[in-house]
Amino acid sequence: MKALIFPGQGSQFVGMGKELYDSRKDIKDLMQFANEVLGFDILSIMFNGTDEDLKKTEVTQPAIFIHSVASLKAVNGLGAEMVAGHSLGEFSALVANGVLSFDDGLKLVSERAKAMQDACNANPSSMAAILGLADEKIEEICASIGGIVVPANYNCPGQLVISGETEAVEEACVKMKEAGAKRALLLPVNGAFHSPVMMPAQERLAAAIEVTKFRKPTIPVYQNITTTAVTNPEEIKQNLIAQLTGPVKWTQSVENMIKDGASKFIEVGPGKTLQGLIKKIDNSVEVASAI
Repeated sequence: MKALIFPGQGSQFVGMGKELYDSRKDIKDLMQFANEVLGFDILSIMFNGTDEDLKKTEVTQPAIFIHSVASLKAVNGLGAEMVAGHSLGEFSALVANGVLSFDDGLKLVSERAKAMQDACNANPSSMAAILGLADEKIEEICASIGGIVVPANYNCPGQLVISGETEAVEEACVKMKEAGAKRALLLPVNGAFHSPVMMPAQERLAAAIEVTKFRKPTIPVYQNITTTAVTNPEEIKQNLIAQLTGPVKWTQSVENMIKDGASKFIEVGPGKTLQGLIKKIDNSVEVASAI
């Protein structure tokens, strides 16, 4: 069985989407429509902006979403049996399986990005990658810290990202190294995504989701929060909302997709990050880029 997977924040690059834009008129029309929906010229930032321009959350998230959906259009969906997305990528996955229209998905991604940025500005916070320590030990150390710090991204065995208030994250990093972590590396992000720090953003996203039409999916989506196949539009909504303050359980989602028959994973969107993670989760499956 074939699974389509969609990347999240961090996969952006200067020039992203330009080849797609130039390849077909229908793709060019779709991408130009994104400028209209957003009310600013995001394409010029994607094609000609700087790394700094692209790193801004309110630009990064819609840019990756636009690239991912344009890539999907370029390959006509590839006839997959299941979809999943890493964090932000879950919105692209929901366009792929018919739950969201492109413009509704883009509006939600844009509102999500702005809300997350505002939450970051209101509360100094950060994230850190912990390498070479068991998930259970990381969870135990996070629970022992006084401030807010939680497991945020279960990326693959031996790689877990923690998230929370800056002081709590720094204290956790020291304890992780003492416990035997190979590395505990603060990430160059300006906020604690997938942690309780994102609660104000979650409320804004929930309000936007509640007035958006969610259709019945054509194929199941394996959501970050549940890690299992979901087909009920109401459940999909609630899981998307919960994802903002809850962990991205990517390892567990991929394991469940494989258990349910996935043997080939095709990454749709910029970069190859998810392919690398999947090979670390189970190197017996096939991975590829859509384009």
